[in-house]
Amino acid sequence: MTPPAPEPTAPTPRTAAPAGMHGDFDRCVRAVRSKDDRFDGWFFTAVLTTRIYCRPSCPVVPPKPENMTFYPSAAACQQAGFRACKRCRPDSSPGSPEWNQRADLVARAMRLIGDGVVDREGVPGLAARLGYSTRQVERQLLAELGAGPLALARAQRAQTARLLIETTALPMAQIAFAAGFASIRTFNDTVREVFALAPGELRTRAARRGRGHGGQPPAANGTLSLRLPFRAPLNPDNLFGHLIATAVPGVEEWRDGAYRRTLRLPYGHGVVALTPHPDHIGCRLTLTDPRDLTLAISRCRRLLDLDADPVAVDGQLRADPLLAPLVDKAPGRRVPRTVDEAEFAVRAVLGQQVSTAAARTHAARLVTAHGEPVDDPEGGLTHLFPAPDALAALDPESLALPRSRRATLMTLVRHLADGTLRLGVENDWERARAQLTELPGFGPWTTEVIAMRALGDPDAFLPSDLGIRRAAQALGLPHTPAALTARAAAWRPWRAYAVQYLWATDDHAINRIPAHPTP
Repeated sequence: MTPPAPEPTAPTPRTAAPAGMHGDFDRCVRAVRSKDDRFDGWFFTAVLTTRIYCRPSCPVVPPKPENMTFYPSAAACQQAGFRACKRCRPDSSPGSPEWNQRADLVARAMRLIGDGVVDREGVPGLAARLGYSTRQVERQLLAELGAGPLALARAQRAQTARLLIETTALPMAQIAFAAGFASIRTFNDTVREVFALAPGELRTRAARRGRGHGGQPPAANGTLSLRLPFRAPLNPDNLFGHLIATAVPGVEEWRDGAYRRTLRLPYGHGVVALTPHPDHIGCRLTLTDPRDLTLAISRCRRLLDLDADPVAVDGQLRADPLLAPLVDKAPGRRVPRTVDEAEFAVRAVLGQQVSTAAARTHAARLVTAHGEPVDDPEGGLTHLFPAPDALAALDPESLALPRSRRATLMTLVRHLADGTLRLGVENDWERARAQLTELPGFGPWTTEVIAMRALGDPDAFLPSDLGIRRAAQALGLPHTPAALTARAAAWRPWRAYAVQYLWATDDHAINRIPAHPTP
């Protein structure tokens, strides 16, 4: 994102926060004075007199400018000797939008750290996934974020530990290892250093308030209730509507006002229930192993695109007079993504040239025949979506699909199973596109829908999609793929969001949340 020129006044809703904003002292001061919560996660304010760091929207009286300094990450603040503010809880800020709109080394590294890769595989594992040396990764992260991968992972472990301390009744020893700490002593020392409270004191404070973080009593049965923050505005209609309308029976469902689904995780499996609220997303997680908490939260945030900067996106799309009425009518649309890139790629192939209902039917058959059974006492979830290695071993003749699509699906799952095709968060988007395009049966539509919803490219575009072409024609936009692509150049790098606004012109189930949740 190109940084705009600093304004003479406090940031306005139409101003996009630039990369490296912490280096613009005057602009950061204005953001802090205006208490603009849209800048939460872009940078952190460290107060020299109190040795506390805060989010920009901290409700306390702002310190004098000469007592402020700014850092690009919570980890950098902690390395400099500052502790987290107890009032604004900067550790629970939304993530920086930068990591979801870029595909360079730093952004891919941050997505992997957010998924807990450093805790599971160490810094060498992180570097190997990125295809760089450990030294190169450390140097680039330090240059941009003021902290290396170990410090960034440590800050995340502290955040996870606090969440488990305040929302569960788990013993502290279990929390220490679930949050990724190598020892109880390291866990205790880190919590005290970051929050200026011992782990027991954090739990006591939460109990004194009467409830754990997220408004629910602490749970002892492996179920966590928490709040997922986002930058306003957020329009849930197309976001949840799309997930509900395309839900695969047994894997996903809409129940009691919540979108529920199963999760395949490194140490076990989980079930999540996500409920839209005006100021947060309610999240209930049931995990077979609490060590999966960091990844589960990261995947849920990515699924709902919660780290997006809707003001920057909508501001650019609104500049097109034909899109402006759509944006003004329902601002804050997000791109519905996925919790499992390989699963989505399989479902994209199943959805080629068929209706939403037919795609769900095909996917449900795969789930019933090849998915791993799970127990869901609270609802109707029965399986995990089949893993690529399970699908690669099946007999193609057992698939009720046209022969050409069978060949496409089997080629895809074999490449996913043997690792020659990777669609994880560490991928370079253009390289992944090139790999997909080389597979038989992968045209522009399939490749771009995977780029948009699985890879997370905010600029993915579907000019040949029937719904997009109908919307373009109705709005007076060019409706041939080549002409629409040329016109859409002005929407870059947010064309995936333009797709959401164009799809929303159609009276389709993907654009609305059911009025009456199914029992």
